[in-house]
Amino acid sequence: MRFTLLVTSLLLAASAQASPGHSGDDMDKFMADKGLLNRIDHVRQSVGYRASELVVNAMGFLGVPYRRGGNSAETGFDCSGFVRAIYEQSIGLVLPRRAEQQAAATENIDKKDLQPGDLVFFNTLKRTFSHVGIYVGDGKFIHSPKPGAEVRVESMGVAYWARRFDGARRVPGTSTSPASGE
Repeated sequence: MRFTLLVTSLLLAASAQASPGHSGDDMDKFMADKGLLNRIDHVRQSVGYRASELVVNAMGFLGVPYRRGGNSAETGFDCSGFVRAIYEQSIGLVLPRRAEQQAAATENIDKKDLQPGDLVFFNTLKRTFSHVGIYVGDGKFIHSPKPGAEVRVESMGVAYWARRFDGARRVPGTSTSPASGE
């Protein structure tokens, strides 16, 4: 529910800002009338500021095409390039380039302890830690999946991802307060 609300709010805000004739005041009024400002505030408080900003930033890249070795929205992203770019842009932390290096540089956590902003790893190439994404909450993650696809959000419960789940990791120094209901 919170994840859906966050995505809906982001999409509404993006479309209003992109449309000519809509001022920030109009958007603020619309969001206040719909009760979205209070809900966004609640989401931010429940997941912690840093993780919230990181996830919001990541959502801004939905639809960017996959590109092997890609490191930017202009050229496209591969999975680890996406994660690296989001962490660098959001909190100024430069992670290693490859997924397995990112796994080695982060702290192992139990899947039940996942919080938004944590990294999730998958075995997609018959080797551990060959794919990485960012956990966004509610059992979902955002990632740049494969050639021909775009940055998107998917459920970790889908059979393909559930079978290939390799572990959850936390970037040192980015721990957030526990979210109620996560």
